[in-house]
Amino acid sequence: MSLPSSTSTSSRLVFGLLCLGLLTNEIGANLSFMFSNLTLFNVEFKSPSWLGRSIAVNSNLRIENDVDPNIQEDSHMNTYELIHKYGYPAENHTLTTDDGYILTLHRIARPGATPVLLVHGLLDSSATWIMMGPNKGLGYLLYEQGYDVWMANCRGNTYSRSHIKYTTNHAKFWDFTFHEMGLYDIPKTIDHILNQTNTRQLHYIGHSQGSVVFWIMASEKPEYMDKIILMQALAPVAFLKHCRSPVVNFLAEWHLSVSFVLQLIGVHEFLPKNEFIVMFNQLICDETTITKEICSNVIFLTTGFDKSQLNETMLPVVVGHAPAGASTKQMQHFGQLKRSGEFRQFDYGWLRNHWRYGNINPPSYKLENVQAKVALYYGQNDWLAQPEDVEDLDRMLPNVVSKYLVDYPEFNHLDFIWGIDARELLWERMFDLMKEQENSV
Repeated sequence: MSLPSSTSTSSRLVFGLLCLGLLTNEIGANLSFMFSNLTLFNVEFKSPSWLGRSIAVNSNLRIENDVDPNIQEDSHMNTYELIHKYGYPAENHTLTTDDGYILTLHRIARPGATPVLLVHGLLDSSATWIMMGPNKGLGYLLYEQGYDVWMANCRGNTYSRSHIKYTTNHAKFWDFTFHEMGLYDIPKTIDHILNQTNTRQLHYIGHSQGSVVFWIMASEKPEYMDKIILMQALAPVAFLKHCRSPVVNFLAEWHLSVSFVLQLIGVHEFLPKNEFIVMFNQLICDETTITKEICSNVIFLTTGFDKSQLNETMLPVVVGHAPAGASTKQMQHFGQLKRSGEFRQFDYGWLRNHWRYGNINPPSYKLENVQAKVALYYGQNDWLAQPEDVEDLDRMLPNVVSKYLVDYPEFNHLDFIWGIDARELLWERMFDLMKEQENSV
């Protein structure tokens, strides 16, 4: 079947999305998705026979009967409950940003110790740092290293869905991108920690979007650089020129009609529906995939996964906590970064840009303002933080004290936080650098 040449781009897109939900089960090698005359992806995967609309992708969690009851319990616990369950001193903190968002901050408390702030990535939450359990979660390991551990939750995720004026049913609540997180959420979080601990500086560790919001804070509020001992960026993102994420690349290519597309996957909150999920699960899943949970979880569809480093046993916990939420505007912004090849503010179109920014193009973020010491850690198999883009970022930052390409070719975007061998491959190096920088202060 073909559409008339006069059919609009939006109509073609809707037709394509609906048809993707009806794709045949067996997809051959060199899989391509074509919309109009545009090829979005070309990959060499074979879809397993059970893929298709029969997947109940609206169900966030499926736990088999033979799953360890302890793991099943963890999949339903929140961050505070997990920390408390495993015998660590857990605290909940609540703070309100200058623009009215109410954020939850979790702490593994070690009063008097040097504070370290952990900031999660896209579609994630504070749970990411501890969900793998003691001896495996970076949050716990930092506590064992003698740090006072604080874990942020940016607006819109599981733990930060309140506002002094709006509810999540209001469009206005979701009118944000990672720009507002860097401008409001992270500065307020840092100030709260320093006030609570009566200290002047802290360590900062950001994964993926957790690095993005740091660069934005530095660009717009450079005075906060004096409050940072060391910023360590795991899978750092700023430029997405070489990004391989099918979700981000899709949003980049359909920038003119993406607002219409998002009617199908969540107008304000990013809530993908069946057609959207099935379109992308055909790209990353093959007959050797551990479980269909991966193929129907948007966080894996956005970042990819590394089979050898993903702990299959803990998968029920992972899908119980992620994805943790995002705004559609936030996802659009990532698509814009890919399309433009630049690290800049949200593009509202030339007319609204001129009204908002005084220029037809959005302003670029000022990476020269990142005066804090920075360490960059990246992987060869990272869909979002491709090595070429990290190298570009490195050239733009004025105070990089360490840059490390993980010595494991398949190391993926999520391996930085969930990888089975992340401690040996990366985290021990981070601990050493933290001590080294503290001693040099």
